[in-house]
Amino acid sequence: MVPTLRFPTERTCERCGRTEVWADDVGSWRLATDDADSARAVGSPYCIHEWDINGTFVPFEREGLEA
Repeated sequence: MVPTLRFPTERTCERCGRTEVWADDVGSWRLATDDADSARAVGSPYCIHEWDINGTFVPFEREGLEA
């Protein structure tokens, strides 16, 4: 059985709070607009974004992996 590769669909900058979601229709990240605090969702235009990549996301579905 071939493992299924998954992709992240949301990311948040740890420095400024900018939140983005993956848009399949354009194939890139877009600003998340459903956040109640829109100023925080946009973040800082001068921020060098540090996305919340901490190693907890598993890119392969566990059912497809064999021990």
